[in-house]
Amino acid sequence: MRPKSRKTALLAAMVMSSTVVMTGVSPPTAAAADTGVANGDVIANLWSWNWRSVAAECVNVLDPAGYGAVWVAPPSESLKRPDGVWWDVYQPYSYALSSRFGTQAEFSAMINACHGAGIKVYTDAVINHSAAQTGVGYAGTTLANKYDPVMYDRVDYNVDVCPRSISNWSDLWEVQHCELLDLPDLKTSSSSVRAKIAGYLNSQLALGVDGFRVDAAKHIPNTDLSAIVGQLGNTTSGVRPFVFHEVFPGQPPAPSDYFSSGRVLDFTYADKLKSAFQGDIATLSSFGPSWGILPAANSVSFVTNHDTERERRHLSYKDGAITKLANVFQLAWKHTTPTVYSGFEYSTNDQSPPSSNGFVTDTNCASGWHCLNRDPAVVGMVDWHNKVGSADVANWQSPAANVIGFGRGSAGFVAINNSGGAHTWQYTTGLPDGSYCDVITNCASRVTVSGGRATLTVPAKGAVAFHANGSTPAAVTGSYTVQAHTTWGQNVYIVGGVPALGSWNPANAVPLTTDSSSYPRWRGSSSLPANTRIEYKFIIREDGKPVIWETGANRVVTTPASGTTPIDGGWFRR
Repeated sequence: MRPKSRKTALLAAMVMSSTVVMTGVSPPTAAAADTGVANGDVIANLWSWNWRSVAAECVNVLDPAGYGAVWVAPPSESLKRPDGVWWDVYQPYSYALSSRFGTQAEFSAMINACHGAGIKVYTDAVINHSAAQTGVGYAGTTLANKYDPVMYDRVDYNVDVCPRSISNWSDLWEVQHCELLDLPDLKTSSSSVRAKIAGYLNSQLALGVDGFRVDAAKHIPNTDLSAIVGQLGNTTSGVRPFVFHEVFPGQPPAPSDYFSSGRVLDFTYADKLKSAFQGDIATLSSFGPSWGILPAANSVSFVTNHDTERERRHLSYKDGAITKLANVFQLAWKHTTPTVYSGFEYSTNDQSPPSSNGFVTDTNCASGWHCLNRDPAVVGMVDWHNKVGSADVANWQSPAANVIGFGRGSAGFVAINNSGGAHTWQYTTGLPDGSYCDVITNCASRVTVSGGRATLTVPAKGAVAFHANGSTPAAVTGSYTVQAHTTWGQNVYIVGGVPALGSWNPANAVPLTTDSSSYPRWRGSSSLPANTRIEYKFIIREDGKPVIWETGANRVVTTPASGTTPIDGGWFRR
């Protein structure tokens, strides 16, 4: 939550009381099954999505693509503005887990669906303050006095030592004890307040939440934050929660003050990427701490987020192709844990996500939403990022202004063209000779490396990327059959851990067919890499519905050196 970004909106007219009616949505019912794709560290920021949509995205998109976690909005009840704004969720009315994104049951179902797909869940934690505006919350809670919400009393706030908004942003004491835009500042030095905040966060950990992004962290002394984090239990997987803080740079306190209690979102990283992609990306050859960005071990990077995109501080979907290219670079460059943001389209800064009576409706990536996390180039680079691992940056080349190429050891190579025309150049790749899949195009095009070099024609505002695991071996024919009872509109596919079977992405799975004489037996065929151990499953797809994955462990086949590989799946495992 940026100190000055919501000032006008937060000082608007007081909210009138109204009756809250919960929209009729239900939790996802399809059982989630991990695809077997290795989930890396990339975080999908789906901040404005409702719980049902997040659940479906974890299962159908994030896991098959190899994302590691999803970052979602605050799950607690908040102010409900009749005129509809996006930021009302930053004004907590209670710590009940019932919000404009769904009920507690839907929240819990989302976590379970994401965990079933191998995706961790991080929530936005609003713990510096409670609501400034009076009215009625999304679960029906009424607030008549901003210092008397259901979870706190006046004594729990710093109002008696600073009963006003922050005016001197250079005064550390004022920044951490006065009110951020009239939001009542919690007395986090109080043991009882710390206990209530920890209790709220622990209630989420008990449901399976894996970590928290702490909103407005710079307004909480790190001593207090450390005490609160210290009271948190382990996650349901038995590890400490992943905590990362929002600390705007440029004014006290410094981001480094918070390294002892968690990582810090790196605003300077996003600032510098915007400057480079609006200027000349050839300058990025030395991108690192010398640019003023935070240490890799203490930070989380991003290109844009739900707050900064509206001020145009950082790149957004409104900047077109360069935003995607900046994300390609973020995923390719060796530094820290990256995030990819997908949000709704807006014409005014305060505009609410698509909603019904204030409650956010299901995400529709074809209308009203910009789902960058699904873009084929970004999906390909998430896989590339996971495949190259910790290999160092190598073979930096910049054959022209706004054109760059670099490798990650001998594990992968990427070329990015931020210019207005296609560019052709012979790059030193560091990879063994062979034919490689271009992950930017989902293998629709290939790259030939000879003598360690590759001649690449990179489209304007485009990229080419390939990794060592994407070389082409000899091929055999896979012949598939499985028996499955389906309903009208459902179709059966085979998907697996090689590009020929969609790399666990249901959208790229191999279709099977049936007819009246052979139903319920479904058949199909495709090319498969020879001499390869392949994990796979059969799935059932229906437009507009969650993918139905087979239950149980992944099926396994090892292909021969040549010929045909018959795969008879027996009955579809439900």
